[in-house]
Amino acid sequence: MSDSILRNTGRSGPRRFVGMLVADKLACAAALFLLLVFLCAVFGPALLGDAVTGTNLRARNAPPFSLDRGWLFLLGGDALGRPLLARIVVAAQNTIIIAASAVAVSLLIGSTLGLIAGYAGKWTGEVIMRLADVIMSFPSLLLAVIVLYVLAPSVANLVIVLAITRIPIYLRTTRAEVLEVRERMFVQAATVMGASSTRIMFRHIVPVILPTLLTIATLDFAFVMLAESALSFLGIGIQPPEITWGLMVSQGRQYLTTAWWLAFWPGLAIILTTMSLNLLSSWMRVALNPTQRWRLEIGGKTNG
Repeated sequence: MSDSILRNTGRSGPRRFVGMLVADKLACAAALFLLLVFLCAVFGPALLGDAVTGTNLRARNAPPFSLDRGWLFLLGGDALGRPLLARIVVAAQNTIIIAASAVAVSLLIGSTLGLIAGYAGKWTGEVIMRLADVIMSFPSLLLAVIVLYVLAPSVANLVIVLAITRIPIYLRTTRAEVLEVRERMFVQAATVMGASSTRIMFRHIVPVILPTLLTIATLDFAFVMLAESALSFLGIGIQPPEITWGLMVSQGRQYLTTAWWLAFWPGLAIILTTMSLNLLSSWMRVALNPTQRWRLEIGGKTNG
């Protein structure tokens, strides 16, 4: 057993993680589904854009699993006769862009402020933490509703609002991690050797706390996507002719009793994507932790 572990730890980084991911069936299925969503977001509008914009009143509220009108109507048609399958594939782009952009902006700003708050002096850290408390004092969804009601609902405004509401998560987590890591022996040794504060933060502290931040970002991606869907469902998110999964659910709610599939399929896409993100986040929490990674390596060797 020990020899197999040593052979596993000697493999290259990417190959090692791929092997651990393949060994975990649930995490592997989640990663494959997220890869499919990503491919839909990248290539969907170019391949199926015309099918989404065209209308066909003869296919209005067409039931699912009926291939009389072609394979695009496998999931049925909407109120204007547009194929739901094509609309779900194309809507993946806006949904993923909004969630990924909001998470990236909040991660960058929040982690930078957290680094400063954790490593700088006491007064600087207190001022930054009070800023986080101000943001967290407002319910995130309520703040988004107020801002989007005042501003015009658009992709840019939606990303800004969602990013602002998520900054405190990364700020507080980064600060807590920095306060703990800065007391470790290797950081103190670098300080004694005359390393600058910038070098210590970005060469010694950031690599240690980055796995935690990436795990939180993966989980937060699902939360932001649900928040965007909720705002679109309330009618203050993305507006037609733009489309997201949340907007499709909103448009289909008035047909729940007569054409349930209009809201069911985009809702199912949201559920499966968030579930996959949660499963992948749980796997990453173990895979990126050197003290727990051995469990995945042993499990993969045993299953093999």
